[in-house]
Amino acid sequence: MNAMPALPLRVLVVDDEALARSRLRTLLGDCKAPAAQLVAEAAHAHQAQDLLRLERFDVALMDIHMPGMDGLTLARTLQAVAHAPAIIFVTAHTEHALEAFEVDALDYLTKPVRLERLQAALAKVERFLQSRIAPVDDANALVLVIQERGRTERVPLAEVVYFKAELKYVTVRTGQRSYILDGSLNELEARFSEQFLRVHRNALIARRAVRALEKHYEPEEGEGWAVRLSGVDELVAVSRRQLAAVRALLGR
Repeated sequence: MNAMPALPLRVLVVDDEALARSRLRTLLGDCKAPAAQLVAEAAHAHQAQDLLRLERFDVALMDIHMPGMDGLTLARTLQAVAHAPAIIFVTAHTEHALEAFEVDALDYLTKPVRLERLQAALAKVERFLQSRIAPVDDANALVLVIQERGRTERVPLAEVVYFKAELKYVTVRTGQRSYILDGSLNELEARFSEQFLRVHRNALIARRAVRALEKHYEPEEGEGWAVRLSGVDELVAVSRRQLAAVRALLGR
């Protein structure tokens, strides 16, 4: 399957020096492989925390020495946050490199930053993000690699019952529990169309898990249809457009 064109990495810059932020802004504009989009800047850690609650970022370029909460402390607070951005420290001080990697930083850049070095660090971020959905080499079985609350979970695709879009993220539902995946339904559908069927603008269901098609009432949409799936109690709504595909899957 051909790879989908990569979107620019969404970047947050955290540095108390306006000149340093300006320098990174210029460098990010020159990054091409991967491309990077500066989404927001923060002059201190508390401002960064506010931005992280409002926006999704792929990577935070973060200074260490800042007034108030320093960059290392901010990084520690993000270890317990689901879907926190990858962290790259950008600092004039070399003595904190060991501590930086103890808080799961992907890279550690020293000022003044060169474009080639920044580009290499962003390439690490891109590989990290791509690894969240990866094949298991020794079993020819697909897994989802999910970063959640400071842990890495490997969820076999064969255990997933449905994917459902929820705001900026995707809920991954198995028979045992739910996970949150930083991705898009369109990407999942493109990669796993043989295993999953789009039944609604916000849902993909496992073809193997479909048990029944039932009449169903949704408060926002009125009377319609839903599928009952093996392993979970909740129904998944089916749009009128996808009704024929579900019926064909059931042989009706």
